[in-house]
Amino acid sequence: MKTFTIGITGASGAVYGVRLAQEILKSGHKLHLVVTEAGWQVFREELLWDTEDRERCIEENFASYGKERFHYHTLRDFNAPIASGSYQNDGMVIIPCSMGTLSGIAHGASGNLLERTADVMLKESRKLILVPRETPLHKIHLENMLKVSEAGGKIVPAMPGFYHLPKSMDDLVNFLVGKVLDNLGVHHELFTRWGD
Repeated sequence: MKTFTIGITGASGAVYGVRLAQEILKSGHKLHLVVTEAGWQVFREELLWDTEDRERCIEENFASYGKERFHYHTLRDFNAPIASGSYQNDGMVIIPCSMGTLSGIAHGASGNLLERTADVMLKESRKLILVPRETPLHKIHLENMLKVSEAGGKIVPAMPGFYHLPKSMDDLVNFLVGKVLDNLGVHHELFTRWGD
């Protein structure tokens, strides 16, 4: 069993983060989840979730996969184990990653638990994957992605492929989430691989 952290920000595409979290839990791994305030807004706007009672929302959509392996943290919870380099965290994914969160990570801001945990992953040379979801990209966005990449992070843009002949939105979501799982070293069968 491995331990992973997922951050979901206010960029469009919360479904990617939700699907990734659920797949990691289904695979039997331990998961820490952090959601930004804007991420909660996107849950409401794009997924049509009732976010008035956040605890119930988390329970219904994540904790039911394995309460003993699932931990939710607020942005201000700097006492969370994932905020420390001494905690064994096998990989972190921010999916989708807003340009604001990208900037905070690229500049080492550590202004909230999400940025702090990403900073820990970089300083400890552990897997950090950012899934930016923005278009078009200007020079500052690109420079920030380059900074994170040069510091040891990996950029996996939310760019679905079509060689697997997707027939639904679900197929497109599964393709991207599968690519992220590949980069984490987590087995999945979310899409048909080229040549299969």
